[in-house]
Amino acid sequence: MQMKLVFQAAILATLNAATSAALCGCSRDIALRITNVYENGDTEFHYDYCENLQDGRGFTAGISGYCTGTGDAWQVIQQYHKLTGGKDDFSIMDMTLQKYSDSGSDSTIGLENYCKVWTKLGKSDSRFQQAQDIVRNKLYYNPSQKYADDLGLQLDISRAQMYDTAIEHGTSEDADGLEALINYTNAKFTKDSPGDSKSTLSINGKQVDEIVWLTMFLKVREDDLKNPKETYNQGGNYWAQTVYRTKSYKYAIEQGEYMFSNSVKILDNDGQPMTVTCNISSSKRRRRRDHTRPRVPRYRLLAKSSGPPKSRRQRPAHFINL
Repeated sequence: MQMKLVFQAAILATLNAATSAALCGCSRDIALRITNVYENGDTEFHYDYCENLQDGRGFTAGISGYCTGTGDAWQVIQQYHKLTGGKDDFSIMDMTLQKYSDSGSDSTIGLENYCKVWTKLGKSDSRFQQAQDIVRNKLYYNPSQKYADDLGLQLDISRAQMYDTAIEHGTSEDADGLEALINYTNAKFTKDSPGDSKSTLSINGKQVDEIVWLTMFLKVREDDLKNPKETYNQGGNYWAQTVYRTKSYKYAIEQGEYMFSNSVKILDNDGQPMTVTCNISSSKRRRRRDHTRPRVPRYRLLAKSSGPPKSRRQRPAHFINL
């Protein structure tokens, strides 16, 4: 409850309140592409990607790693059915997909053609790409930006970090989720913390520079990756392998990349500098994913009813209906 009160404290930015800070255009495209680097090793949108990672989640596929054993892949397919009228190449698999979604099974029996269909549609069907976008936005992007709005975040780099955290940690109320990390960060500020970002947040009644806040958030997130609080996030040491995500954002801060225009300097997953460039016109193009760079398994639990998804690393129990 105390942590809730911390988060619910007034956190309004002192920048011009009438100025919209929402990511849009190139800033949004770059934010999505930065996370693509961490997920896939490149900046592209892999709508056609599909494989069984043998990580207890069934097939992993698409732009956000939707899984047959965690429920969000079934939600993509349900959304696709809405766009096709319900008669498409996935229809024959519906009963099996729903069964595995409801039970959290990692079985792929009865889904022998699943990846073949996913890959074909991911390459050729704009409706299937749209379905993936809709589910990503509903489960991860939109909730992350609501948290950014509540915090009063004005800088592109801060809002992009909220999205990347949502993709890996989820946006629900478990101890490793985005909301909890925000709460832990806010609790660190007991006095005014000035900086030079020209954006000031009001955290617990204290004036906190936005980059000072973001730097603390990255430390809190990195500590959580190394030592997850929920027992279901501790197996396999998977999260500790992904601290390149926070190190990359720290590097961007050091480069002064507070606002995204046409390009941003970050670190790739091997710690090497790279530039992520805005390319809105190619966001629907697909390039074959580099399979020499394996995905790190991510477990996720989707919340009951219409609530937000919980930790993406937890095995499933209940699922969202779109």
